[in-house]
Amino acid sequence: MMNLLWKRKGVTLLELIVAISILTILVAGIVPLTRLTAKRTREIELRRNLRVMRTAIDDFKKTYDKAVDEKKIPTAVNKSGYPETLLQMVEGFDFGGLYAYKKKFLRRIPVDPMTPPDPGEEPEWGLRSYSDQPDSTSWGGEDVYDVYSLSEGTAIDGTKYSDW
Repeated sequence: MMNLLWKRKGVTLLELIVAISILTILVAGIVPLTRLTAKRTREIELRRNLRVMRTAIDDFKKTYDKAVDEKKIPTAVNKSGYPETLLQMVEGFDFGGLYAYKKKFLRRIPVDPMTPPDPGEEPEWGLRSYSDQPDSTSWGGEDVYDVYSLSEGTAIDGTKYSDW
């Protein structure tokens, strides 16, 4: 009789149900973790892109101030020294001959991973000018002092992406 038990092949219905139940529990735990990881990755990319653009804006301002100090650009009362558009930092700016070329501060305008553009469209960001309030959601249009995400979503830490 013992020999008959050892020669049996295959799995019982109970064993199959237990195995499927264990796999279902594992998958139910992995799917939310995968979604959270994807969201965290997009948040890291958003923070990096904001930092890159804000650093480029600050570098543009420092270079503009240097050109004014060296009398390459005349001082203007209504000019803040910040770029007029994000595209100006990609295409370059002359700075009155401070450099022998148009100085560029960005290779391209980074994409907002929370509100990606359609193929062929330019990335869109919320813009603030130097004269705007720090939490303004409308751009004055004079220059680009700050950028922010246009996403209304909430981050993992509970803050709004548009407040970053």
